[in-house]
Amino acid sequence: MNTATHNLLNKNAEKFTLAGGAGPMECLLDLPAGAPRGIALVAHPHPLYGGTMDNKVAQTLARTFVALGYAVARFNFRGVGASGGVHDDGVGETDDMALMLAHMQAQYPGLPVALSGFSFGTFVQAQLQQRLMAEGRPAERLVLVGSAAGKWPMPEVPADTILIHGEVDDTITLTQVLDWARPQDIPVIVIPGADHFFHRKLGHIKTLVVQLWRREGDTPL
Repeated sequence: MNTATHNLLNKNAEKFTLAGGAGPMECLLDLPAGAPRGIALVAHPHPLYGGTMDNKVAQTLARTFVALGYAVARFNFRGVGASGGVHDDGVGETDDMALMLAHMQAQYPGLPVALSGFSFGTFVQAQLQQRLMAEGRPAERLVLVGSAAGKWPMPEVPADTILIHGEVDDTITLTQVLDWARPQDIPVIVIPGADHFFHRKLGHIKTLVVQLWRREGDTPL
């Protein structure tokens, strides 16, 4: 349930709290200037290695979807920041992401849903998409940056998933991601010279997603 207290960060963003399966979930909502055209959820990297919703790649994904006109929600996983509980190896985190989705769909009914994540967050979002597909209500599309293939048991993802990876990522190697994507016949977009955290390469993420997300009739951003 959404708490009554909201802490305004800027003109179109606000903090809020949801009740999660292990305690409060510290959340952030970023809104576009006009009426949202969709809902986007952003999942951050591994919480045991410093991952938070303020991670630069997670922020980049949030800004990207705001630019595309989406209402964007992200939250700190269990045990991070003001979120309760402890790390649950992706199981509880996926449950919490499903709670966030239900909250956002109640706030913005009838809108398409995009799931995006970075590193460990890609595992959470891929699992959530599997759950939604089994329920007959899959997300519109996924954006997975630094996919956690080889580190976590990544499930298969839809053919139109946008996969972005760094050429010199030594945390999750490009070879690991290609080995996972190859049987699914899904292209992997490689950013030359990019490491796992995309230092000095964040702008490429936004540019690529915006270009690939445009639909027929969209106006240039």
